Amino acid sequence: EIRKPDLIGKLLIWIVLIFIFLIPYYFRKNIIEFVYGLKENSDAYYFILPAFSAVFLVVIFPFLYNVVISVSNFSLRTFRDWEIIGFYHYINVFKDPFFYSILGKTIMWTATNLFFHVLLGVALAILINRTLPAKRLLRTLLIIPWAVPQYISALSWRGMFNQEYGSINLVLTKYFNMDAVQWLGQPFEAFLACFLTNVWLGFPFMMVIALGGLQSIPKELYEAARVDGASRFQQFKNITIPMLKPVMMPAIILGMIWTFNNINVVWLVSNGGEPSDQTHILVSFVYKAAFNLYRYGYAAALSMVIFVILLTAGVLSINKSKSTESMY
Repeated sequence: EIRKPDLIGKLLIWIVLIFIFLIPYYFRKNIIEFVYGLKENSDAYYFILPAFSAVFLVVIFPFLYNVVISVSNFSLRTFRDWEIIGFYHYINVFKDPFFYSILGKTIMWTATNLFFHVLLGVALAILINRTLPAKRLLRTLLIIPWAVPQYISALSWRGMFNQEYGSINLVLTKYFNMDAVQWLGQPFEAFLACFLTNVWLGFPFMMVIALGGLQSIPKELYEAARVDGASRFQQFKNITIPMLKPVMMPAIILGMIWTFNNINVVWLVSNGGEPSDQTHILVSFVYKAAFNLYRYGYAAALSMVIFVILLTAGVLSINKSKSTESMY
């Protein structure tokens, strides 16, 4: 189907043109300051030019291009003569029941992964922070999942989840007398396999952040608490958690965004959302819509919806947790 521009599409073009002309007027003071600064200290601008060019080419231009594609009829049939058609693809996204199903699954995926990332990360950080034999070796071994490239880990776990030859089924059948599980052949089991893989990949980051926060807590606080008769649980509740919160909240927000957008694990472990597209999260379905189904406009619109969801969640989390207030 080739969607032709309607009145909304033509109106959108005029709105964008007016907006482009209004931007210089709105930022006229900044533009004047930029021109004067360029004349007075041109060397500084020359030094920053390579970095700005890289950010523009890698981040800003692709983002703006994606916005344009999301309101166009860009497809294989209109590859060279596409036109702006308005919000047709956004309407299709919100009218599609499959979108809400995947959105709910993505939220559940993000929440459960993040819970176990933080739980395991903080628990292991507390364990490593104590005086243990082979402490450095243990810390190094626990960081390995984070250090290994994600696609290698995902493919390795996919092999371990193989029904006939995977090591996980071999252990279950040999040592626990269980039947072999069709990890990658059933929707729930395949999604569980992706979940276990992502938990293994994600907890080392939280562990490293938590370990740094624990090592920055003054030992005098714990000594004073012990003198006052506080139990270990009371010390953890009243000292460790409050002191760790400013360190962990930015990491949790980053972890939320990374987990929400983690296409590698879902795509590689479940072989592209199999079986029957039941293991997709939003970002993996965007990839399939664009590069398997060639629905470029729909995929661009859906990716913008993901961007708005994450931007809103990130801003609300930062404001509620006040995790960056020390920066101001």
